[in-house]
Amino acid sequence: MTLIGVVAVVLALGVASRVLADRLRIPSVLFLILAGVAIGPEGVGLVSRATFGEGLPVMVGVSVAIILFEGGYHLRLEKLRESPTALLRLTTVGAAITWLGTAAAVVAFLDTSLEVGLLVGALLIATGPTVIGPILQVVTVRDHVAAVLEGEGVLNDVTAAILVVVVFEVLIAGDGGPMRLLGEFGGRLAIGLGVGAAVAGAVWLFLSRGNLSPGTAPLHARLVVLAGIVVAYGGAELLASETGIAAAAMAGFALGNVDLPHHEDVVDFLDDLSVVVLSFIFVALAALIDFGDIATLGVAGIAVVVAITLVLRPAVIYLATTGERFTRDERLFLSAVGPRGIIPASVATLFAVELQALGQPQEAQLLAGTVFLIIFATVVLQAGLAGRIATHLGVSPMRTIIIGGGRVGLSLAERLERDGENVLVVDEDPDAVERSRERGLRALEGDGTDAGVLKRAGIDEAKNVIAATPDDDANLLACQLARTSFDVETVASRVNQPDNVEAFESLGVRAIDLSMATAWSLENVLERPSLSAWMNELGRTGDVQEIEVTATDLVGKTIAQLNAEIPDGCLVGLVTHGDGTTEVPTGDHVLRDGDRVTFIGRTEAVDRAVKRFHPHD
Repeated sequence: MTLIGVVAVVLALGVASRVLADRLRIPSVLFLILAGVAIGPEGVGLVSRATFGEGLPVMVGVSVAIILFEGGYHLRLEKLRESPTALLRLTTVGAAITWLGTAAAVVAFLDTSLEVGLLVGALLIATGPTVIGPILQVVTVRDHVAAVLEGEGVLNDVTAAILVVVVFEVLIAGDGGPMRLLGEFGGRLAIGLGVGAAVAGAVWLFLSRGNLSPGTAPLHARLVVLAGIVVAYGGAELLASETGIAAAAMAGFALGNVDLPHHEDVVDFLDDLSVVVLSFIFVALAALIDFGDIATLGVAGIAVVVAITLVLRPAVIYLATTGERFTRDERLFLSAVGPRGIIPASVATLFAVELQALGQPQEAQLLAGTVFLIIFATVVLQAGLAGRIATHLGVSPMRTIIIGGGRVGLSLAERLERDGENVLVVDEDPDAVERSRERGLRALEGDGTDAGVLKRAGIDEAKNVIAATPDDDANLLACQLARTSFDVETVASRVNQPDNVEAFESLGVRAIDLSMATAWSLENVLERPSLSAWMNELGRTGDVQEIEVTATDLVGKTIAQLNAEIPDGCLVGLVTHGDGTTEVPTGDHVLRDGDRVTFIGRTEAVDRAVKRFHPHD
């Protein structure tokens, strides 16, 4: 088959894999790597190392530059503020531990030289947006968890791409020491970042002051950005090899954090371009996997996989997140999700050839086999099971947007955060936004009655929108947008003037009359003091949760029969039927399909009951 025919088949398989992944809600990288294996030497033999000839490194390099540019473009400063300390630890000390720990495992289990171990370790620092992006498209996690995964992917890809070249040139092909290694690494990183920043500045100036024709400006913006990616990558590579990745990532990050004209057009273009490029390059590189190289590793190769995924990754995550806002389950999720992607695959192929040229065929086979084994194992197991892992650990809450960062909004946000919700506060007052962040909440500065601001807040993926400002007009407009323009499932609002309740309810908004809510709370303090005190402690010692019963094996059973399924310290307080009627159930009550159950009891017991009765969405 001609090269054009091969490219067409690879692209078709890539796009088909993406469509299938979207249908099944499974990260696309799993299908991409399987498609690549199917058409490679281990499958039908359509693609081999000779198919693309000497042009493969160039195609891979430019493709990776595009993907990392897009990853950097979406890496907003406000996102990095979610967990800056954890991300800093993960990409510095954590990267060093991963590098040296992987090298130690490779040397110990595969009986090779320290230099080759350090080369493999440098490659496997990278996770990357090529694998993390598809996972986060189908697995919803709280923003600070996503920020760490995305930031790690972009930053550690840059580190790995430069470090592996420096290790090879200084320690394997040369005879340098640690100081030269650090100097070469710092110099190349500076070149890449400097070129990327310069290109970003030039692109911004051209689009901001280029007086583009309004009719063709969006198209020109896309072309200029594409040219910027290629120039950043190629320009840095001319100065020093393997610095183009850093340049592309830096250019994307810089442009993504300025007010770039035609931003929405650029985002759409990058999203479409990265889908095509990712599909092509992942399938093409997966086709180069040689299971013979992997098989020669034997049990020792499995031991390396275990050391990296079950020892090093959890240790690095524990170190990075200690003292931060991550729950135990979120730390477990981060420990379980660290698949390797394009950078290790592409660079391993290149340096296996370089090692062959140096007369080290066994080391070349070990390098390729180890790296592709780790990629295959982590993509299949970690990426493929990411959704199930997130569901099992309960780290996939839908987003709740609270408009208004005053006392009511912040108090509600903190309570919902304690309940494990994924909360974002929106307020146009910079001081209110800063107060929210000081209290550990995610906040966005902007007008909550502006559709553009709500889209930036992620309202398309939000389950709940709550208006909590002291202005009923603003609350009503925000609720109307959420209900009619974005079709949010649950919309609620604080209503400051009782006469306005009817206007909110006419839109299908759950209106909370502030005066009635205050009166009800005061009545509870006087008439039901113990209940009032206990309710104030919700989320700490006790909890109340209402969920729909989705565990099909429990439907049709009585409450008495379900006693064994309900943890000690938890009771079924109410059952609401599909017709809206609510009752306090007896032991003879039979659960029906569509019933909603209210659990009351100790926090941990209620949490276990919710997971048993509502195991999936």
